Amino acid sequence: MSDQQNRKRSVSIAGHRTSFSLEDRFWTCLRRMAAERGMPVAALVAEIDAGRTGDGNLSSMIRLRVLDWALSHRE
Repeated sequence: MSDQQNRKRSVSIAGHRTSFSLEDRFWTCLRRMAAERGMPVAALVAEIDAGRTGDGNLSSMIRLRVLDWALSHRE
């Protein structure tokens, strides 16, 4: 996975811009997740953000949700 770049992404959540860093493959899967659910990526990120507890890192939480989604689609 060394060819993957970790890029800074920005979306608007509740009227303010927030940014997070994701590798290209995670970003691609995040976009697929949102499309599958018929929602914009920003809305999916807002949902993930709302589910965070404590000081959890948004980028890490997104990766975990993408991983869960990807594993559920392996069957």
